[in-house]
Amino acid sequence: MKKILIAFAALVSATVASASDNSLWEKSTLNEILTRGEMQVCLEAGYMPFDMRDKKGNIVGFDVDIAKSMAKAMGVKVDLRNTAWDGIIPALLTAKCDIIISGMTITAERNLKVNFTDPYIVVGQSILLSKKLEGKVKSYRDLNKKRYTIATKLGTTADYATKRYLSKAKVNLFETESEGALEVVNGNADAFIYDLPFNAIYGAQNSDKLVHLDTPFTYEPLGMAIRKGDPDFMNFINNYLAQIKGDGTYDRIYNKWFASDAWMKNIQ
Repeated sequence: MKKILIAFAALVSATVASASDNSLWEKSTLNEILTRGEMQVCLEAGYMPFDMRDKKGNIVGFDVDIAKSMAKAMGVKVDLRNTAWDGIIPALLTAKCDIIISGMTITAERNLKVNFTDPYIVVGQSILLSKKLEGKVKSYRDLNKKRYTIATKLGTTADYATKRYLSKAKVNLFETESEGALEVVNGNADAFIYDLPFNAIYGAQNSDKLVHLDTPFTYEPLGMAIRKGDPDFMNFINNYLAQIKGDGTYDRIYNKWFASDAWMKNIQ
């Protein structure tokens, strides 16, 4: 009788464990994507060269190619969901998308709400300087004076970095990167602080009026964000990133968007 009870207990235990495993699998975003046949990606189109629109209105960029590559490895399609930056984390948390791939810097504050993958690229803040200050301003330290006006994008790490490192200067905040950078072009600000990739491109397009101080003064790893409590999805993404960085796929995508400007003629 005792042996029968032990065997029964073992059977119940195995059944519960199996049910638990199945439950975890059912809750996995990765399984939902595979079942749906589509990966839903939140991003904000407007951050060159990560996410932007071409002349046909399609969202293209570094992030988009990474997302498409990952979806191809899963054997699913991609649904790109253009989302305002201030609502992009809430959209993920309310399951309006499966993942954020949108040039998002990994920060402790954001990490309290979402889980980040391993960094897929590292950037930092650089300076687009008015041509009239060329030679006079050589770093962010030189700009940290009351007489200077700095433009940057509201709610971004550039916003936080500007307030931290240039606390003496006047800071004007804007809804988009382009609006902020245009302030310097139009002579309404002395400098624009933002992520190096955007500044490099915008500075090259407006080299007659801007000087790009291209040595970053912050270290900012960018990661993909997913909902908490999903180890299966996290495991897949991190392993996939390691794979493409090893097989040359990542380099091909990176060089397309960062080592060449051929794509610019197709952008709005």
